[in-house]
Amino acid sequence: MAALLSNSARVALRSGASATSKAGAAGLTFARGKATLPDLSYDYGALEPSISGKIMEVHHKNHHNTYVTSYNNTLEQLQEAQAKGDIATQIALKPAVNFHGGGHLNHTLFWENLAPKSAGGGEPPSGALSKAIDSTYGSLGEFQSKMNAALAGIQGSGWAWLVKDKQTGQIGIRTYANQDPVVGQFQPLLGIDAWEHAYYLQYQNRKAEYFSAIWDVINWKTVEKRFT
Repeated sequence: MAALLSNSARVALRSGASATSKAGAAGLTFARGKATLPDLSYDYGALEPSISGKIMEVHHKNHHNTYVTSYNNTLEQLQEAQAKGDIATQIALKPAVNFHGGGHLNHTLFWENLAPKSAGGGEPPSGALSKAIDSTYGSLGEFQSKMNAALAGIQGSGWAWLVKDKQTGQIGIRTYANQDPVVGQFQPLLGIDAWEHAYYLQYQNRKAEYFSAIWDVINWKTVEKRFT
């Protein structure tokens, strides 16, 4: 596995906290070296009307859990190939490690990016992050418009992220296809899932409505912590 993942991805995949007893706590979760589905810190229906409880349940219990299961299965195959010295199989498994491992990483960060309004969801950022957004985009509203445009421009499935350049400290918007994770030069701050399973049960083909509504439950406190 070490040969297939970047250092930052390896660190993230190995440094998760233990799962809590609720339905999603933040943090990457593992049991005996395997990925485990993180609990949520809020109920499935707590983000309504922005995101329906049914979508949250299916997204978390089904989709995210599939990434966890598939990643663990792929990891077992990779370990067997490593033990046999089967380099060809190790190389062939690389896309699956990236896809399923990335799906786990992305969704774990995504759940942390959300919060019910009663817990501060939708409250605007403050401090250094707010200043960085104003300096880079002019205002929070302008940033949201550009982020929504980036989301709408994704062809097929993928994510849009507010990222921080580790070298310059500058923030920016980047899109990633499928489940490619944010690794390397950039640090993920805020990610929004543009896969159909994130919105279709509620918004159907009106994905622009989903991109607009999700800002009402964004947990900027978590984004601020990642930024600083």
